[in-house]
Amino acid sequence: MDGKAPVTDLFAPMSFAHGPAMKNRLMLSPLTNLQSHNDGQLSDDEFHWLVKRAQGGFGMTMTCAAFVQMEGRGFPGQLGISDDSQLPGLTRLAAAIRQEGSLATVQLHHAGVRSPKDLNNGLQPVGPSPFEETGARGLSHAEVEQMIEAFIAAAVRAQTAGFDGVEVHGAHGYVVAQFISSEFNQREDEFGGSLENRSRVLFRIIDGIRERCGPGFNLGLRISPERFGQKMSEVIEICERLFREAKIDYLDLSLWDAFKEPIEEAYHGSSLLSWFTRLDRGTVRLGAAGKVRGAKEAQACLQAGADFVAIGRSAILHHDFPQRVRGDGEFQPVKTPVTADYLRNEGLGPKFVEYMKTWPKFVAE
Repeated sequence: MDGKAPVTDLFAPMSFAHGPAMKNRLMLSPLTNLQSHNDGQLSDDEFHWLVKRAQGGFGMTMTCAAFVQMEGRGFPGQLGISDDSQLPGLTRLAAAIRQEGSLATVQLHHAGVRSPKDLNNGLQPVGPSPFEETGARGLSHAEVEQMIEAFIAAAVRAQTAGFDGVEVHGAHGYVVAQFISSEFNQREDEFGGSLENRSRVLFRIIDGIRERCGPGFNLGLRISPERFGQKMSEVIEICERLFREAKIDYLDLSLWDAFKEPIEEAYHGSSLLSWFTRLDRGTVRLGAAGKVRGAKEAQACLQAGADFVAIGRSAILHHDFPQRVRGDGEFQPVKTPVTADYLRNEGLGPKFVEYMKTWPKFVAE
């Protein structure tokens, strides 16, 4: 931090080093919803789900994880940004979100070794190294270069479509996190071995997007400090470099629980979030996600030093979560389970409602 007291008003605007400012401190988390078409084309259901959140007052409305290569798809019905044929739907979406005064952002994703074989027409999943559990093979050096280029080209495509920015998905054990992890990454070339080498894919993607999309484009990164083979010390070191180089505009920390202690014993005694808010982040904004359910939890994240909060579960339950929090500083979301009709009224299409039935005690029988 720059020594100034943290901003604790959820409705204070937030500027970025690149691109337009966000009107408040509430971002829609990138949420898997399974609603788009098999070729990655935007569906009307996904369009309505997202635009309704922009109408509900979110300062930034982020898409679900959108695949940058067909072989990197992670879910059925996943939005794509891998090909120019997807531009018409993306352009329509960006315009509608921005019309509501919300920043329009695409999350760029590749599932890596976690890409289901049956989803991708029998294509063998790929990652940094072979992975027996899913039958994945290791990418060749040339294929790693192609994947890096696919992320960068997807960002250019987002800019062409009229989005304000992109977020690189480096969290939850997907391909960027797989390269960073010494458990998943057993390579012996320039993309494996030392932390500098294992994080090379990430920094090459960031450098390429910043160079090709220019200074007016917003760029974020989602990262998980724990699980999926991540080590706190390494993630902190990566974050320090990200803050120092200042090519990203924000770091979106996916913490599962923004208020818990770290898993690793060496980091006990402080909250997981505090290990990152205490770093000197210069011009880079810091956001937190993880069990931020109501107004008080959102406020607590800012008081703990975060610049903004990402809302997931409560944004599914309330498309107008920001407006409700603005009107009621004690606001808490409706208790679950809720009915399928309730979710439909909140803008979820049939496939999304079915997906929510896989969440424990979320949808009433």
